[in-house]
Amino acid sequence: MTLPGPFGTPGRRGAVALAAAALGVLAVAVLGAGLARAGTGELRIPAAGTTTLLRLLLLAGLAVAVGELAGRRIAGEGPLPRPLGAPGALLAAGAAAGLLLLLAAVSGLSLPVVYGLREGRLLLVTANACLLAAVCAASRRPGLAALPLAAAIAAEALRAHPETAGFGVGTALTVVHLTAASLWTGTLLYVLRVLRPRGRGGRAVLLRYARMAACAYAALAATGTVSTLRRLPPEMVFATAYGRVLLVKLALFGGASLLALAARSRLRSGADAAPPARVELAVLAVVVALSALLTVVPDPHWLRH
Repeated sequence: MTLPGPFGTPGRRGAVALAAAALGVLAVAVLGAGLARAGTGELRIPAAGTTTLLRLLLLAGLAVAVGELAGRRIAGEGPLPRPLGAPGALLAAGAAAGLLLLLAAVSGLSLPVVYGLREGRLLLVTANACLLAAVCAASRRPGLAALPLAAAIAAEALRAHPETAGFGVGTALTVVHLTAASLWTGTLLYVLRVLRPRGRGGRAVLLRYARMAACAYAALAATGTVSTLRRLPPEMVFATAYGRVLLVKLALFGGASLLALAARSRLRSGADAAPPARVELAVLAVVVALSALLTVVPDPHWLRH
């Protein structure tokens, strides 16, 4: 008889990691802005919790849709999990529409007026692009969803940089960063779902994913570093909500990196790499929530002006 580990059976450990990630994500969305802003003197952001939750759903939907496109390419021959690209894109479209309605409610403006605002137009583009991506993902040629998903990512990058009239350096960095984050997180989710029907036969898929994830990781680290240096002055790291959230995100990013290395090490030794990969996915879910929160807290870029 095999005794269970300190956290129970492998299935139970996975459920515990998933529950912990869900609680972490919910806590970040509901309480994150208030906790990060405490003692900084920064103004309260209206509907911060709702905005964070909707941005989280938008980022999560994009990750699921983008990850499935990449995951299908590396899955190779064999049984595949039930497609989630269309539901993921629909989730992102609904979140973008919710943000549009929230913008109108918070600003006290009518929807036709909000449509004329820069952020309103970009949210409308994101919602329509994700809706089109869902239609493509549900069709016989799901690869066509890549184009509208790219448009949605570009619109989100433009929204994140209102100080530029077009595709400036910051916008380009955000496009690469968001794409790489979606690939790392979304493709890992898809690959772990592929392992269920294939079992140990999915080891080759994990190997192919590890090579792709290494490129996504490098792009994330490079663009994240440059973006931080451009946006966050060193003296404001501890004094601003943005800096505090970023520090927590970096700590969890480091934890996810160590888990990815552990999974790769187990993969090379022939052991089961799925357990650390599942915990890695749970940590990445919280990182995505913190990324959503970073789009809501005050931007320290403007504090220097």
